Amino acid sequence: MTAEQTDTTFRYGFYGGLILAVTIGIWLARLWGTENQVRLHTEHFLQRIEERDWAGAGNHLAINYRDDWGDDRQLMINRLRLGLRFFSSLGITPKNPQIHLEASAASWKGRIELSGSGDEMAMQAINEINRLTTPFELRWEKQSWKPWDWKLTKVSNEELRLPAEIY
Repeated sequence: MTAEQTDTTFRYGFYGGLILAVTIGIWLARLWGTENQVRLHTEHFLQRIEERDWAGAGNHLAINYRDDWGDDRQLMINRLRLGLRFFSSLGITPKNPQIHLEASAASWKGRIELSGSGDEMAMQAINEINRLTTPFELRWEKQSWKPWDWKLTKVSNEELRLPAEIY
C-alpha cells in the first residue's frame, strides 16, 4: 500500500467516524431533550398503570410526590391498585397532550380517556374519567444532572373528585 492510499484510507475513515459521531450526538440530544423526556416518561407511566405494574409506576413518582387529593407516593399507588382491580382489561389514551417547559421542571397537560372492561365499578370509573372536560396536569421535575432522570411530583385535575375512603 502506498503512502497516498494510506492517506486516502485514513481520511475516509476519519470523515466516516466524524459523520457517525455527529449523527449519534444529534440523536442523543433529541432523545435526551426535555420535551421528549417528559413525553416518554408520561407514556411509560401510563403504560405501567395499564399493565398494573405498581412497582414500575411507583418508580416514576418522586419521593416528595403530592397531588390535589392529598395523596403521597404510597397512597397514590394504593389508590390505583384498589381502583383498578375492578378492570379485567384497561386502556389509557392521552388526548391532545401539551408540554410546557421550565428550567428543571415541565408539565404535561392533556385529557385522558379510559377504555376497557370489568364490573360495574370499572364502567363507573370509565364514565367518570371520560366525562371530565378539564385536562390532567402531570408535573415532572428533573432529579439530577442526568438528562433522563425525571420524576413525577404532582398530578392534578380540578374537576376530578375522588372519595376519601379509597386508600
